[in-house]
Amino acid sequence: MAIRAARPGDAAAVAAIYNHYVAHTVVTFEEAPVAVAEMKRRIAAIQAAALPWLVITDDSTVVGYAYAGPWKARSAYRYSVEITVYLAPDRGGQGLGSRLYEELFRVLRGLGIHAVMGGIALPNDASIALHEKFGLRKVAHFVEQGFKFGKWIDVAYWQALL
Repeated sequence: MAIRAARPGDAAAVAAIYNHYVAHTVVTFEEAPVAVAEMKRRIAAIQAAALPWLVITDDSTVVGYAYAGPWKARSAYRYSVEITVYLAPDRGGQGLGSRLYEELFRVLRGLGIHAVMGGIALPNDASIALHEKFGLRKVAHFVEQGFKFGKWIDVAYWQALL
C-alpha cells in the first residue's frame, strides 16, 4: 500500500470508486454518475487551490482516496477545509480510511489549515466512527437536507481544530 498525490491518470479509478456510492448509497447526494473528464477536472481544481487530493494504491491500483476542499469561497475561510474519504466498495474495514486520513491531516497541518469539517449523510456509523477517531466532534445536524432513493436524508457536520 502506498499513499500519494492524485494524478490526472487516476481519474478513471477515482470515478469508478465514487460512482459506486452515487449509484448505491446516500453518502453522496449526486444522483448521476460522474464522467472521468469531470473527475479529472475536480482533482485539478482541488490541487489548483493548493489543497491535497490523495490516493491509496495496492500494487499500483487505486483503492481509495481522500481530499480537502475549500470550506467556503470567501477569503477569510482560507484556513478551513471540508474533508472526505472514499474507498473501493470491497476495501472497507481494512484501515485504509484511517491511513488516508492520517496522511491528509499531516499534509493539512503542514499547510497551516486550522479547521476541518466533515459532512456525513445519516445514518452512517462507519463514517462517524472514522471522523471521531481523528478528533472531529459533531457540531451541526440538519434535518431532511437531501432527497435520494425516495427518502429524505439528514446531514450532520463534524469539526476539529488542528
